[in-house]
Amino acid sequence: MPWVNEEMCVGCGVCVEECPVSAMSMVNDTARIDDEECIRCGRCHDVCPEEAVRHDSEKIPEEIEANLAWTRRLLEHFDSAEDRRALVERMKRYFSKQKKVAEQTVQQLELLDEIL
Repeated sequence: MPWVNEEMCVGCGVCVEECPVSAMSMVNDTARIDDEECIRCGRCHDVCPEEAVRHDSEKIPEEIEANLAWTRRLLEHFDSAEDRRALVERMKRYFSKQKKVAEQTVQQLELLDEIL
């Protein structure tokens, strides 16, 4: 999923003009992407002269920290070490399930790619 690094965006609007589904807009002279409308074509990324439209893989460290912060907030609800360990195990199962869904989705996309 593309995203806009607001510090790099100069507000030129090239990405807004080039977006084939009008998922891009300008808010306070900064490009914004409507995630619901975005079709992940990558055109905004390709045309940005400032390289302000970034790839989502760059956000992996932030997403990991958000997951850990969420888990830490949940841990605050448990007093005993045993309950806290149990929560950590449940969270590991939760994220393992997310990983499995992602892996199997990629596998199915690869099969879809073969027939296209």
